[in-house]
Amino acid sequence: MIDTSTLLIFSGAVMALLLSPGPNMAFVMAHGMAYGLGGGAAAALGIGLADLILTLLTATGVTAMVAAWPPSFDVIRYAGAAYLLWMAYKAMRRPGELGRVAASQATLRSVFVRAALNSLLNPKALLFFMVFLPQFADPGKGAVGHQLIVLGCVLTAISTVFHTLLGSVGGSVRRFLCRHARAAKLQSRGLAALLVLLAVMSRPV
Repeated sequence: MIDTSTLLIFSGAVMALLLSPGPNMAFVMAHGMAYGLGGGAAAALGIGLADLILTLLTATGVTAMVAAWPPSFDVIRYAGAAYLLWMAYKAMRRPGELGRVAASQATLRSVFVRAALNSLLNPKALLFFMVFLPQFADPGKGAVGHQLIVLGCVLTAISTVFHTLLGSVGGSVRRFLCRHARAAKLQSRGLAALLVLLAVMSRPV
């Protein structure tokens, strides 16, 4: 079993990393601003699902095999970059709708699925789980695979709470944007520029 001190250190490290800007943070904020707290929460849950999937892949050694074969890793990078560019295009196409669209159940399901894809197609997430989680596993304290799953579940819980709170901030911004159409247009363009930048940064080298 993992001791309490290790879990505390791990939790602190996860929080520090979550505060670094990235595709997930941009996605949650964007959908919180577009659909309110519901959109932000749906995005947070989608990211949480992706975290659990990456945890299972790490525990079974799949992530290490993917990263060890350069072509597959490049495919993930290209797909992730293309997805971010598509999101940027959508943000530019409908600037006036931001903050004015009602979040239907179908819309929230779509946000949930797209959030999971956005996270799974982020090559840095693959490397993060493969490199970061094993640092806190101790072979002398039980099965490493079980420890990785426990660590991944803790990370998922912290990540989901963090991103839900982030989505609520986006919801607050949404209320402001509903009253200021020009601000909504400027925000959409700023979001599109950020997504393009993230896509360029995640391209294969």
